[in-house]
Amino acid sequence: MSDLREVFGIQHPILLGAFGGLSSVALTAAVSEAGGLGAYGLYGYDGDRIRSTATELRAATDKPFALNIWLPTGDEVAPGPQHTVFAQALEPFYEAVGVEVPARPERYLPPLDEQLDAIWDAAPAVLSVVYGVPSGDVVEEAHRRGIRVVGTATTVAEAVVLAGAGVDAVIASGAEAAGHRVSFLRTPEQSLVGTFVLVPQVVDAVSIPVIAAGGVADRRGVAAALALGASGVQVGTAFLGTRESAANDAHRAAIRRTAADESVLTKAMSGRLARGVRNRTVRAIEASGTIAPFPMQNWLTGRFRAEAGKQSLGELQSLWLGQGAPLARWDAADEVFAELVAGLPDH
Repeated sequence: MSDLREVFGIQHPILLGAFGGLSSVALTAAVSEAGGLGAYGLYGYDGDRIRSTATELRAATDKPFALNIWLPTGDEVAPGPQHTVFAQALEPFYEAVGVEVPARPERYLPPLDEQLDAIWDAAPAVLSVVYGVPSGDVVEEAHRRGIRVVGTATTVAEAVVLAGAGVDAVIASGAEAAGHRVSFLRTPEQSLVGTFVLVPQVVDAVSIPVIAAGGVADRRGVAAALALGASGVQVGTAFLGTRESAANDAHRAAIRRTAADESVLTKAMSGRLARGVRNRTVRAIEASGTIAPFPMQNWLTGRFRAEAGKQSLGELQSLWLGQGAPLARWDAADEVFAELVAGLPDH
């Protein structure tokens, strides 16, 4: 089955990017209600928070939506004595937003099993994963519950492995895309393939539907992706710039003003490579040469980034955006969706 409308039970083959830390119930529901597949990123969410979020989503829409998780790669660090050293290196940023240097937590991330148990209870239409291949048990359990599974690939080889694992569709995520580079077979630096080179090669290599992600922000990107064999598109930055997203005014302003060649790939904010704005904080952390491994760095910077977000201090936030940011011109999710639908062949 290659028609995403049938695979996911949606009207249009347009997916919302799942934003770790920037997803909102309002935006997820808006995309689902418009006939696409809304998505919600669950990075860092424990079981209780996943269940409550799913309850909010079901109250906001009765249409299909996806829940997204990060798979552990095996190299994640646990809280240890080095926590204090790396925390102190970030002290100026805590001071800038008026928070204390955070003490070492019991854990940086909830266990995968805890997240999955909550997802099974939530029963979304789709479970999407990044940073790896879902186990056979996970795919089998999802399918037993009527949940479709979507993997994310940054190379052809990753797509082939995901297809072999039994996922129902694969997202081909090009290097233009916002946020984290979710490579898992090789390093992200060795896996920087552009969307419109990656998509047709993945289409040729697998027999499951392929979803193009990265650089798609208007009807032209949709038409181009479909012409290259994609069954649909996933759009992040254009939706992130709308008022329904969890991005604040500083983040939306950055999307409006950042040229395609001004976004950068950096490990400064999370310890993993991600695309966004090289603001004052990114420059300072990169210059210091002191970046904790993942997920410690992400947790540590998250303590001041969250407060900076409340204060709309863009220079102290993670301003994730893709190279298609200059194409993101709409203020409302329904306007973005209508623009994307205009690129479909039957419109």
